[in-house]
Amino acid sequence: MEAEKRIKELRELLEKFSYEYYVLDQPSVEDREYDRYYQELEELEKAYPQFQDANSPTQRVGGTVLAGFAKVVHEKPMLSMGNAFNLEDLKAFDERIRNEVGEVHYHVEYKIDGLAISLLYRDGRFVRAATRGDGTVGEDVTNNVKTIKSIPMAIAETKEMEVRGEVFLSKAQFARINEERAARGEELFANPRNAAAGSIRQLDSAIVAQRKLDAFLYTLVDAETFGIAKHSDALAYLDRLHIKTNPNRYLCDTIEEVWETILKISEIRDTLPYEIDGVVIKVDELEKQERLGATVKVPRWQIAYKFPAEEVETRLLDIVLTVGRTGRITPNAVLEPVRVAGTSVKAAQLHNEDMIKEKDIRIHDKVIVRKAGEIIPEVVRALTQKRDGTQVPYQFPTTCPICGGHLVRYPDEAAHYCINQDCPARVVESMIHYASRDAMDIDTLGEKRIKQLHDLGFLNTIEDIYRLNKRREELIALEGYKDKSVDKMLEAIEASKQNPLEDVLFGMGIRQVGKKAAQILAKRYGTMDALMQASEADLTMIKDIGAITAKSIRDFFDESGNQELIAHLKGYGQRMDSEKEERIESIFTDKTVVLTGTLQHYKRSDAKALLEKLGANVSGSVSAKTNYVIYGENAGSKLKKANELGVETMSEEAFMEEVQAYEVE
Repeated sequence: MEAEKRIKELRELLEKFSYEYYVLDQPSVEDREYDRYYQELEELEKAYPQFQDANSPTQRVGGTVLAGFAKVVHEKPMLSMGNAFNLEDLKAFDERIRNEVGEVHYHVEYKIDGLAISLLYRDGRFVRAATRGDGTVGEDVTNNVKTIKSIPMAIAETKEMEVRGEVFLSKAQFARINEERAARGEELFANPRNAAAGSIRQLDSAIVAQRKLDAFLYTLVDAETFGIAKHSDALAYLDRLHIKTNPNRYLCDTIEEVWETILKISEIRDTLPYEIDGVVIKVDELEKQERLGATVKVPRWQIAYKFPAEEVETRLLDIVLTVGRTGRITPNAVLEPVRVAGTSVKAAQLHNEDMIKEKDIRIHDKVIVRKAGEIIPEVVRALTQKRDGTQVPYQFPTTCPICGGHLVRYPDEAAHYCINQDCPARVVESMIHYASRDAMDIDTLGEKRIKQLHDLGFLNTIEDIYRLNKRREELIALEGYKDKSVDKMLEAIEASKQNPLEDVLFGMGIRQVGKKAAQILAKRYGTMDALMQASEADLTMIKDIGAITAKSIRDFFDESGNQELIAHLKGYGQRMDSEKEERIESIFTDKTVVLTGTLQHYKRSDAKALLEKLGANVSGSVSAKTNYVIYGENAGSKLKKANELGVETMSEEAFMEEVQAYEVE
């Protein structure tokens, strides 16, 4: 049909023009000509709605309003990076690398100051975008990413492809947005990174389109399955697919050459049209990346050199204490407001009593302040030479500033704790944590509202959150509360009852139990009752749960108040089990298994899920502790390493024969 053919031609033509304009910065047509083609496409799509396509250039303008963001589980975790702050740190990194894998080449890239993103293409089409989130679970922001015109909606590669990178806001667009916000009397964004992160999480994609975000992609996941052996070649392949990468990248033979490159980059940093906060150094050879592997948090084959933080002088006016949800006491410096790295700073953490003593920080001192990692303000040092006799040494209190309860400092810990379970500060902070996005994700019940409802007597315990539905009329009568907003909050609270066990565990704020540990515990025990019966010795045997964490878990469940909390939550209908399925005993049970190569009969995610049903711990890297490596076509470095280490290998066909013996769907 002629109309269908012309629609396809126009879409390809407009994608080509966008690539030339937004990626190459070399437009081949005038804006007027682009608009003419765009208008023709709009008219044809309107006349022939059967040929509508969500990835059409006409759909990039946004307009979709979402109620919230769906969760996305990353098949391969989006890990953080280790940091280097000087040449000595880089030399230590280099020495470790060469000791383990011999000679390497280093790929040096700009560290873009934005928001990490994952893009998924299938059959040559863009199908999904997800934020990094906690590295394991992110949020689906597909509609918003479609508005970024430098990201192609179609590529010349039909194999499923995941590409990771950074969404950012240019300096020029950041200035424009803040000028517009100032004109409307709105609060200004602190910096481009915050603006980009806030934009990508807008529920209205039309607002995102107005922000004019951009992106650089810097990782092709599982590049070996595309016949690629080097990271630099993977980026070149992305270039050929018209996927935007940063052209400012360098190959270096030695760490000294890397350092020289870093010095050159630091000299031109301020002239760039976007913000960078450092430089990323990666081993270029993918096979050696595999051999180096990763820790739980960071890949061992890359490191980020962070530019020295801006340091400014101000006066420390006072030291005040805050009380966290676990009772932990944190001293904070009250500062004369000063601008640091683009934002006004009037407070900074002092961490604990030992830090204050070691740095000899006194009230009324002139101090040097910077932002650690260009995010968290910290006091670097006191300017003792500027003391004038008005300075007062700080005496750490022995009682809680909120409830007056006794403060305790546990052995082997630097922090003090308020041990009064009924301390109001602990109660409020525990409710804020419980309702937070990473825990129970109770939308509309944020920090300010919890504090307000606590002050009004509505919220005094976590259980009170689930009693709010009995006080709807009282809530509506409050100033600033409307029927719609109250009902939305109550609906979010009701919906949270369906959250799985790992969310509840993290939400309860057990000391030493973060998001990852909560997931491990939920997967291992399946139900709250089973976990509550686990002994300290049993807990210690779990991978990634150490002795200190095990004791903290056992202490938490031995406390009668916590047992009552769990009983009350059950009574209000809170789910107390995980989403894990029953394991089937097999030769893979409690074994570490690695998948490598291109599988012909399974999607990688399906094979992983199947192995987990059979009790396996599926890992991303091969080591001496690996029990099986299952390989498909084009298996590369992982299979080679398995053979070198004497790890048992299994072809996809042999794996299929093996699993036929078990009743697995």
